[in-house]
Parts: sequence; structure tokens; C-alpha cells
Amino acid sequence: MDSTETLIIQTLDKIRHFLQKDGGDCEFVSFKDGVVYVKMRGACQDCAYANADIKELVEVILQEEVPGVIEVRLAD
Repeated sequence: MDSTETLIIQTLDKIRHFLQKDGGDCEFVSFKDGVVYVKMRGACQDCAYANADIKELVEVILQEEVPGVIEVRLAD
């Protein structure tokens, strides 16, 4: 795991409580070409707002905290 992936995981750990308070969670899967791939867990997994949470919360914070992050997407 490189330093960027470590920083991504540390940043996700800092924001995870926002998702957990609603019964959800976010798991780091991979980082490639500026894109962070995550899986939503718990209540977020089947939530209609999961993509909005990724774009409006997770993506914004990762872009601010981790150099090189340009987008966050749901992993297949």
C-alpha cells in the first residue's frame, strides 16, 4: 500500500462517523488514476442516497485532504 492509499484510508476513518450515525459505512477498495473506489456498507449499501453521499461528502473531503484524488466511485 502506498502513501496515497494510506492517506485515503486515514481520511475515510475521520469521516466514517457521519455515515455510521445513520447505520452505514464506507470501505476503501482501491485507488487508480486519481479515482478512489469504495463500497458502501450497512444501511448505505442499498440506500437511494448512497451516490449522493459519495459525491457530496466522501468525494469532497477526499479531494480536499488527499492530493491526486479527482473522483470517488462505487466499486463493482
